[in-house]
Amino acid sequence: MLRIPSAAALALALVSPAMTSAQSTPSKLAQAKPSQAKAAASGTHRAVKLTPEQVHRAAIIIDTHEDTPQRLVDDHYDLADPLGSGQVNLDAIHKGNLGAAFFSIWVEPKLYQGQYAHRTLELIDATRNQAARHPDQIRFTTTADGILAAHREHKFALLMGIEGGHSIEHSLALLRMYYDLGVRYMTLTWSNSNGWADSSGDADDTSVPHTADGLSDFGKDVVYEMNRLGMIVDVSHVSDKTFYRTLIVSRAPVIASHSGARALCNAPRNMTDDMLRAIARSGGPDSKGGVVMVNFYSGFISQAYRNAQIAQRPEVLRAEQALREQFKTEGRTLTYGDLDKVDRQYANRIPRPPLSDLIDQIDHIAQVAGIDHVGIGTDFDGISGQLPEGIDSAADLPKVTAALMARGYSAADCDKILGGNFLRVFHEIEQVSHQLQAQAGQSRPRITVMQPHTGQPAR
Repeated sequence: MLRIPSAAALALALVSPAMTSAQSTPSKLAQAKPSQAKAAASGTHRAVKLTPEQVHRAAIIIDTHEDTPQRLVDDHYDLADPLGSGQVNLDAIHKGNLGAAFFSIWVEPKLYQGQYAHRTLELIDATRNQAARHPDQIRFTTTADGILAAHREHKFALLMGIEGGHSIEHSLALLRMYYDLGVRYMTLTWSNSNGWADSSGDADDTSVPHTADGLSDFGKDVVYEMNRLGMIVDVSHVSDKTFYRTLIVSRAPVIASHSGARALCNAPRNMTDDMLRAIARSGGPDSKGGVVMVNFYSGFISQAYRNAQIAQRPEVLRAEQALREQFKTEGRTLTYGDLDKVDRQYANRIPRPPLSDLIDQIDHIAQVAGIDHVGIGTDFDGISGQLPEGIDSAADLPKVTAALMARGYSAADCDKILGGNFLRVFHEIEQVSHQLQAQAGQSRPRITVMQPHTGQPAR
């Protein structure tokens, strides 16, 4: 179905500043003549044909998941360096008009067992140091308004999200400290269950302890405290049971920072259609709902790629184990990057899916959950396999906008998908936080008290 932008949306697109580097020239859209904006506002906007480049340059593009911090710490990488084998650096950010991104603070649970907080702090420090090193191009921020301010300054807005609740080591105090250091979302689990929330990665593993109903009492306290702090609750990676329990407990809308549609690719990490609709309804009766950010990893967007990957997995596991034994024999410290190189060697043997498979994911979520509930969470620098054809780094993001418009999505639709939907959710989560903090002098309801927006007990 062809979507026609409203006059107001088109006028806004015509005058919105473009995100450019300090050295870049303003985009064509940013230089649009006043007569064009006037025509749009007067209802004659159909005479103004916006190109995909113009739409992309006008949007505030927000990526909610990039795993670049691993490179910053383990490879001593700097965002001003050449891209190399990675997918994110300053050059790619500017070429792709990437306005904001959440760098993922992810601690590999086996490599860093017993050192979760230590590794978490190293990754946070490395991320913040990038903003300190490049203040002319990067603005470290923690708020929705901070993203808008960075856009006005033509800077990249750098934010942080923790991927995996094991980083808090069963401590609400650590959760609050991470918030104070600038973390603004937490994925409740990674691929490992953590004792208070269950993961889709080991949900069927009977050797792993799981909760009775998706969240332990401590897990429910974590979700409440995140709501109170204004930390976004992220349900990517969680088990289905934990997903639904979290939506009952949370008083704010939730996000899936890097997930896809299970109807198109049957990966446990992806969302069923019922889950997509549930995220769109999350947050209560007064909420405008959450958002699902689409992962660009081929194994989550293409069933054919996933099938080939599953067939290859035993060989990959043997190669990883051989590398572990080699490093142990040589007395060397094994990093995630070392294992990733092995995984990439095998992934390169599988044909990349077409870009259309990625657009199918966005399109499906928009149709099922609604155009207001889909965004992008690329998983750049965290993808051990392949990206779809045509997407090699953040510099290729304009291809996504062009492909969406080729499907009939309007400028206003693209603006929502590329970042507008997430900004709306982020603002609402901040408002819920203010409301809960205003109730600080009141007694907090017990966990068994009925949730007002569901009529169900949060247990």
